[in-house]
This record gives sequence, C-alpha cells and structure tokens, in this order.
Amino acid sequence: MPQNPLVSPLGKPNKLLVVVTSLPNMETATTLAKALVETHLAACVQMNEGLYSVYRWEGKLCEEQEILLSAKTMAHQWEEICAFIKASHPYDLPEILAFSPEQYDQQYGQWVKSEVNSKA
Repeated sequence: MPQNPLVSPLGKPNKLLVVVTSLPNMETATTLAKALVETHLAACVQMNEGLYSVYRWEGKLCEEQEILLSAKTMAHQWEEICAFIKASHPYDLPEILAFSPEQYDQQYGQWVKSEVNSKA
C-alpha cells in the first residue's frame, strides 16, 4: 500500500505542523494571526481566550491572562514562521512550540498545504 505523503515522518517537509504561541491580548493575537495567514505562513490560525499562565521570569513569580494562538502550517515553514513570530512578538522570550499531529484528515492536510504553498 503506498504511503500517504502528508503523513510522512516528523521533520519531513510535507508534514502538517501546529505552531503554538501565547500573546498578552486579543488585539495583538489578531494582528499576528492575520499577518501569518496573509503571508501564507499559515493556512488557519485559531485564538483561544481564557489562558491563565503562571511562570517565573527574571526570578519573579508572574501570573498573566493570555491568548493562546495555534497556527496550522507545514513543516517546511518551521524556520520562517518561527522567525516571523519572534520578530512580531511583544515578549522578550515568546513561547513558540510546534506539534505534528500523527493523524489528520487528508483533505484538511491538502488544504493547509495548498494555502501555505500559495503565494498569490
């Protein structure tokens, strides 16, 4: 049985990638989300309010309300999307994580791939 190229091993360029970061407010999150989609670095970006983060920064315990942003892209875009988020992010050290789903709908994966690869 032929292997589906969209469900290739981690690190392959055709692998679906979900990139996650957190932002201080909805306005900042929306601006970044739109920029990621407009530049074809992501096919879709979802934002979730209600994130409450507790962390230590520069020796101080911090607690913040944040927005969780999840961008759907392809593995070959990892370096570019990571650099874009760093350059656009208001935090000194933004959280930027990427996950590759082990399984996903083939049509959805094709759509993400076509949107990310389209420069129209």
